[in-house]
Amino acid sequence: MSAILLKNIDVKGVKSDILIEDGVISSVLPAGNEQVADPSAEILDCTGRAALPGFVNMHTHGAMSLMRGIGEDIAFHAWLDKIWEVESKIDEEYVYYATKVACLEMIKTGTTTFNDHYWYMPMAYKAAMEMGLRPVLAYVICDRNDPEESERQKVQCVEMYESSLQWEEPARFCIAIHAIYSVSEEMILWATRFAREHGLRIHIHLSETRKEVEDCKNQHNGMSPVEYLDALGVLGEDVIAAHTLWLSGNDVRILGERKVTCVHNVNSNLKLASGYRFLYNELRDAGANICLGTDGCASSNNLDMLETMKTSAMIQKAWRDDPSAMPLDEIIAMATENAGKALGLPVGRIEGGMAADILIVNTTGYEFLSPGSFEANLVYSAHSDCVESVICNGRFVMRNRVVEGEEEILSQARNILSKII
Repeated sequence: MSAILLKNIDVKGVKSDILIEDGVISSVLPAGNEQVADPSAEILDCTGRAALPGFVNMHTHGAMSLMRGIGEDIAFHAWLDKIWEVESKIDEEYVYYATKVACLEMIKTGTTTFNDHYWYMPMAYKAAMEMGLRPVLAYVICDRNDPEESERQKVQCVEMYESSLQWEEPARFCIAIHAIYSVSEEMILWATRFAREHGLRIHIHLSETRKEVEDCKNQHNGMSPVEYLDALGVLGEDVIAAHTLWLSGNDVRILGERKVTCVHNVNSNLKLASGYRFLYNELRDAGANICLGTDGCASSNNLDMLETMKTSAMIQKAWRDDPSAMPLDEIIAMATENAGKALGLPVGRIEGGMAADILIVNTTGYEFLSPGSFEANLVYSAHSDCVESVICNGRFVMRNRVVEGEEEILSQARNILSKII
């Protein structure tokens, strides 16, 4: 792996030189300091550019990239039925090409790591590795209370985990429990035990809709989904809970005490009318780790983390009637370093020893002309096309807005659409 030296690039307001070696940031020094690099290092003058950590999409369903628009203007549970109908038609080939499209979009919009929750994991692995991204891929437990399906999934999960031990860096394996309404209690417990025996993260949809909460209370002696999972011993620092939208004060307390990572998926929640009052301040103050995700394209319609950041911040300000809600440094941390902490990966910060996942942002355009801070202009003024180049794991996956093989990926995806249309 060749070395890269990014010269004269802005890092948190300081013109700096970033040396990348063997997929890792070796050093970040003020520009002009002598950097000792391999003579074969690629040297780039990044004047007029700023460096950001690659964004981390903490909850998505990558292969839904070809399902945009198939369930518009309907409520969540009707939408879910529609999705499951479509998903009954997909296969490995579909997931491979659809995940490639997702990776293409994520690269174009600045995401270098994604926490995926979908079927046919080996195909998602193949696609993500070919595209050069950093995937965290889940085996999805979803038995729908069918004992035969439970046993089949146990066997398959073990097989896929053992296969993942041969994966190349930087891919990671985790366990997904779809949701409390789609997974039997016995399988929730089995999946949790399996994950903890093998040191794996647990990725779950949790308290996404009002109906989910009401149904859970009716079925489990008045307990909310959070209280139910806590009673089962599921919740902990290794749990990544997507949505966590409909929460009581006691739910917030539990999530904070258990140090759960809560993932806000604002655009999906708004579009499906699941809700908008994400309890960011309360969860943060209680001790939960908070990150951002886009959800899948069947509900959010894109995988643009910069758009997610802007919408998340503005909705918080609006419903709280407080313009100081969700400050800029916190919204950026939710998309970067908080996610690195959640996944146990050395990503999300630009400093020596961290993985070389770096966005090169062009700041010469009109979006950055104002006297506002770089962070303000990035989140509130810019669009993701300001991301000029992307480095993941020490390699360029996009240069000057060009991703290798883009046209071929789109052509193959058009052909594969016949499987679900």
